[in-house]
Amino acid sequence: LLEGRMSTVLNRLQRRQHAIYGLGDVLTAKGLLPLIASGEHFDPHIWMDVSLWQRVTTEITDILSSFDPSGSAGYRERAARYTQELEKLHNYVQEVIASIPSRQRVLVTAHDAFSYFGRAYGIRVEGIQGISTESEAGIRRINELVSFLVANRVPAVFVESSVHDKNVRSLIEGVQAQGGRVRIGGTLYSDAMGASGSYEGSYIGMLDHNATVISRALGGNAPRRGLNGRLK
Repeated sequence: LLEGRMSTVLNRLQRRQHAIYGLGDVLTAKGLLPLIASGEHFDPHIWMDVSLWQRVTTEITDILSSFDPSGSAGYRERAARYTQELEKLHNYVQEVIASIPSRQRVLVTAHDAFSYFGRAYGIRVEGIQGISTESEAGIRRINELVSFLVANRVPAVFVESSVHDKNVRSLIEGVQAQGGRVRIGGTLYSDAMGASGSYEGSYIGMLDHNATVISRALGGNAPRRGLNGRLK
């Protein structure tokens, strides 16, 4: 859960016999990334790895089927079609990220929301601030990343739709002060999807957008309109 107190509220509702399911609970600790500060709590951004989210889709299908047995066949048929779309997406993300030159295969963002993405698709991930969008980035951390960007000539860093861009812009100013060049490669969706009703407002559209923007900004080969030709 991204909201710290939300789990308390949901547990209280569950005790009142409301039907509440933690979809991430289907994943074992072996497949999750622990938070640095604790071995018991895990990074919640599991949707950044399409193969993990595919398992959550299966869990949703099982839950719906248990509540509505008569509709089970329909749920499973649609889930099978959607799973094929997810497999296609997963392969696309792998392909376009792998096309980035290895030295430039570094994703620098505002906060630590892309660790699962990095593990699944083979790209180094560096967040300016911690896993919470409300945590503050220290001067030391910004200076470390400035030095890293200059030394490795990383061409682009990324802002996020749900996080203020001031720390990312501080990185750019720091790199420029050291004679380097780096630009904002685009806006990524991390803790929120795109506008309701848009392609980017769907799970597949969100990941298609992220992978395509990252690949193109860092020197990889990705079609301008993305996997399904629907990106803005």
